[in-house]
Order: sequence, then C-alpha cells, then structure tokens
Amino acid sequence: MEAGLPVERLTRSAPAVPVGIVHLGLGAFFRAHGAVYIEEAMSASGGDWGILGVSLQSSTMRDQLAPQGGTYMALELGPEGETLRHVQSVQDVLVARENPSAVLEAMADPGVRIVSLTVTEKGYCHEPSTGRLNMAHPDIVQDLASDLPVSAPGFLVRALALRKARGLAPFTVLTCDNLPNNGQVVRGVVLDLARAVDPTLAAWIEAEGKFPSTMVDRIVPATKPEDVARMEALIGAQDAAPVFHEPFRQWVVEDDFVGGARPDLGAVGVQLVRDVTEYEHMKLRMLNGTHSALAYLGYLSGHETIADCMADPVLDSFVQRLWSQEIIPALTPPEGVALADYAKALHARYANPAIRHRTWQIAMDGSQKLPQRILGTLETNLAKGRPCPGLMLAVAAWMIYVRGTDLAGQPIEVKDPLAPALRAAATSPDPVGALLSMRSVFPQRLAETLEAPLRKAYAALLEHGARPTMQAAA
Repeated sequence: MEAGLPVERLTRSAPAVPVGIVHLGLGAFFRAHGAVYIEEAMSASGGDWGILGVSLQSSTMRDQLAPQGGTYMALELGPEGETLRHVQSVQDVLVARENPSAVLEAMADPGVRIVSLTVTEKGYCHEPSTGRLNMAHPDIVQDLASDLPVSAPGFLVRALALRKARGLAPFTVLTCDNLPNNGQVVRGVVLDLARAVDPTLAAWIEAEGKFPSTMVDRIVPATKPEDVARMEALIGAQDAAPVFHEPFRQWVVEDDFVGGARPDLGAVGVQLVRDVTEYEHMKLRMLNGTHSALAYLGYLSGHETIADCMADPVLDSFVQRLWSQEIIPALTPPEGVALADYAKALHARYANPAIRHRTWQIAMDGSQKLPQRILGTLETNLAKGRPCPGLMLAVAAWMIYVRGTDLAGQPIEVKDPLAPALRAAATSPDPVGALLSMRSVFPQRLAETLEAPLRKAYAALLEHGARPTMQAAA
C-alpha cells in the first residue's frame, strides 16, 4: 500500500439479518467465540439470529464498529499458521448509558428470544463468596430508584417487566461468563432484584424464565494498537476492532431455552447437555484457576505473558504439579473426558507462542475470580485432608499483588472493583489477616482454615521471591 493513500474502512458484505439475540457486553471474547458460533449456526441451518450488541458503559465499541456495519475481522493464531475470518453476525451496537430506553425496547422486541451476556464476574453485582445479589452495590441502589437501569441485572429485570406487561414470553438469559453454575447465579440475582421491584414480576420470571448454564472456552488476548496496525496491513483496510484468538474453542450449553427457541448450535459443534456443572468445574479450576495462579506468580516472576511463563521451566513444572496433584484430585470429570488429557491440551495451548495473553490482563478483578477459580478447589481438598502448597502460593501471590507493588518495590496498576479496600488491607500491619477478613472474597470458615498455610506461603514469597519459592514447593 502506497504511503499517503487513504485507507478504506472494512464494510459489510453479507445481507443484514433480523435481530434475535441481544448481547450485553460486546467485548473481544464474545466476538471471537459466541458471535462466530452463531454466524456458523445461521449459515448451517438459517434462522433470524442476528446479534444486537450492547455496551453497558463505554461508547468505544459502538464507535469502532458502526462505520464498519458491525463487522470485524477475527484472526486465528495457531502455532503453525493463521486463519482470517470476516465476522458479520453483529448487526448493530447500542450504548446503554447513552440511551437505556432504546436498549430496553430492543430487549422487549418480540423477535428477540435470547439475551446473552459477557459482562465479567463483577458485572453481576453479586457477592462472589455467596452468589447473592449485593443490594448495597451502587448500581443496584440506582436501579431500584429508577426505571432506567445501569447494571446488567437491572436491564434484564426491567426488560422482562416490559415483556410481561406486553403479554410476551420472557427471553432466555444465556450467560457466558466464568462463574460456577453461572445460569443459576444470574437467575438468583435477577430474582433478587425482581422481588425488590415487584414480587409478581419475580414470580412470573421464576415460573416462565429460562437461565441455562454454560461453559465457554477460547483464549482471546486483549487487542492492542499494534494488532490493529497488523490487521490493516493484512487486509488493506482499516478494522478498528479486530479480534485475535487461539484455534481451540468449546461451548457447552444446557439445552433449556424458552419455547426451545435457539440457533442450531449443535450443528456447529456446541455441546448441548442436560447439566453443565462438571464441565464448568473442569474449566474454571483447571484452566481459569491455573491462569490466575500463573498471572500472579508469573507477574511477580517478571513474565509478561502466559507463553512466557510456560517458557520458564520453574513455572512450567509448577503448573503441571497444580493440575496433577492439587486440581484433578478435587474434580469429577465429565462423562467421556480424561482430565489428564485435558491438562495436556491446556499445556499446549498455554505454550502457544502466537498468543500473547498478558499476566496483567488475567490478574484483573481477582477479588471476583478467586472464589470460583481457586478457593473452591482449596475448600474441597482441605476438607479431605489434602495439602495444597501450590494453590496457597497462588493466593499469597495475589495478596502481594493487590498491595500495588511487586516484590522489587515496583508499582503495579491493580484493576479490581475492590482495589482501594484491597490495597488498604494488603498494606496494613497484618495483610494476610486483613485480606482474609474480607467476607466478599473469603467465607469465614474457609478463611480460618487457610490462615496458617497462607501466612507461611506469604512469608516465603517475601523472603525468597516467587521462582525460588515455587521451586522449593516441588
């Protein structure tokens, strides 16, 4: 391409499709995972399943995608090559903070049969330690005071209220976030909020609504400015919002939809099951749990990405011990799945040098992630008398990380909804005790059990550093 010539914008080449799905939280993960599956399902079996994306807060995604007709490029990064795809299942994007009424009307449209979500763990405004709605959350307080919501649970409840008032069936709520029993969690927070708004609405949702649980899996690093420039060089046009992802993907869904209305997901490899619990636990604890462990210990070891961690023999050996000695013994495998084989596949995915998944990115929102990713495994093992030195080190590394300085005293930008409280606790005279006293993260009984081994792990990390302490734990 000659210097100085204007670069054309990516444009839609396929016909628009009527919207059947509203998706809250149109980030990189859903655009590299669910949106691709849904496009493939429409290609295989038809159906009006176009996606209307909703950004709950920022206008960035709308501003990036609108000039492109909602389309974008997805680049699969395999260790032996790359595959490019033009994704066109997203039809439009709304910004909830700019026009909440338009979002509610879209969700109340009779053609919409599914509202899906990837709003991250913190987007459910719940207490991770209990799974219940946090009624004191500022967004929930605002939602109770106004018919125009700001939170994801608020939009679900108010839109369902509109559908009930208009004599329409509810939409299926399809959460795609990394929460154990995620369908039950979102059902619980929706019912908690609906009861506070209108008990008759809550009773209708409880009787008529569907909240299938899911397990989603694909590694999708955050898109960086250099990625945008690389995509422009690849396609000869400007794509403001490309996504980059690994070849592997998996989507396991409980086949429980209102009126049975859904895309033909089974035709494109989605596993439709009666109960997703064992798949969820497998993925949350084996993938997300070790991702978080590597994020904190890897960051404190000076590694920028997961692939960098796996190139370090100390961290490579550490994560393999986590799988074989601490995580797999605490799991019941899904039927037909060998957990040792799953661990080998994860190891290969982590080591893929084409995927630059930053430890800092994975470390975000740790207060919301630890309960389901790591604490559940610890609780199961400790109840059976099995020690967990590796997972204790991971939690202790998080306790050091959230103080905002690494082991060399260099600053860390901690991104977490509880960041100020975490920093205050982590820099107090008794950081381990203060952090364990945070009931939104640690249930009291578990905190009491964890205290002694965590104090030992924390002290070892401070005295010896991350890599020597991991080596000593072998």
